[in-house]
Amino acid sequence: MMQSNALPTYDDVTSAAERLAGVAVRTPLLSSARLDALTGGRVFLKPEALQRTGSFKFRGAYNRISRIPQDQREGGVVACSSGNHAQGVAAAATLMGMASVIVMPTDAPAMKKARTIAFGGEVVEYDRETDDRDAIAGAIARERGAIFVPPYDDFHVIAGQGTVGLEIAEDLLALGLTPDVVVANASGGGLVSGIALAVRHHFPDARVLTAEPAGFDDHARSFRSGGRERNNQATGSICDALLAATPGRLTFEISSRLVGEGVSATDEEVARAVAFAFEELKIVVEPGGAVTLAAVLAGKLDLTDKLAVLVLSGGNVDATTFARCLAVA
Repeated sequence: MMQSNALPTYDDVTSAAERLAGVAVRTPLLSSARLDALTGGRVFLKPEALQRTGSFKFRGAYNRISRIPQDQREGGVVACSSGNHAQGVAAAATLMGMASVIVMPTDAPAMKKARTIAFGGEVVEYDRETDDRDAIAGAIARERGAIFVPPYDDFHVIAGQGTVGLEIAEDLLALGLTPDVVVANASGGGLVSGIALAVRHHFPDARVLTAEPAGFDDHARSFRSGGRERNNQATGSICDALLAATPGRLTFEISSRLVGEGVSATDEEVARAVAFAFEELKIVVEPGGAVTLAAVLAGKLDLTDKLAVLVLSGGNVDATTFARCLAVA
């Protein structure tokens, strides 16, 4: 269902930025004196929780859907997602005057399902353990003549997510700064591979790393083995946004070349990071959006005398989960 086996380049990221201008939010770089003191470095945070629909996913979804030719839009679009891609696709499709159907796991947060519907999407549920979501989406696409919008393994989706990295690079250049480390959360890998295209273009010596939930560190293991490793389970982390089974084929082709290393954090460490972001930055970050910060706060990455950027990839957390995170901290 992908339009091409080609890989996006830096120029495709800048093209996506032009398409997203005035539609997506250009999120700022934030800093925390306490975080700098704790790490011994200078740390910026990129709060994609402030993005339209509450996560970076809107960028890739809009870049992909807005490029569908007018004569192919009648059947709408279909996508698979636990919540953030769902909302991004629903919102982007609605903006383009198109219908959207989202195949979501039954255990996806109720808030994410409700918001997907509010953005104009139709939700079809499946069981992560027993159902094949791709088969379900494929059947819907054939029946309705809908176009499938992959959550990460797509040329224009990757390029759209790369605008996060482009903004990071442009803002640091404007400040006269050069990053040593950029860390992005990873599930299928669309965000980190897109970011790497932009960041490594401007800063070839910068390290770009993945951050994943403990037990779901398929990127880190894949980097070590040289092949796309799979997770042994489909559920079992509070980071519901980061539970893809394996890195994407296209995304890994990029990240194995431009990223190549990763860190992870436990659920308890993630909960503490969610609380830190709330208390220190006054930002609500969902567990899956806070793994970068969690890994750094837990000492998984030495940032002493380094300049780092951590991407907080989303903020779509329900009140119950958020309260549990604050209680752990």
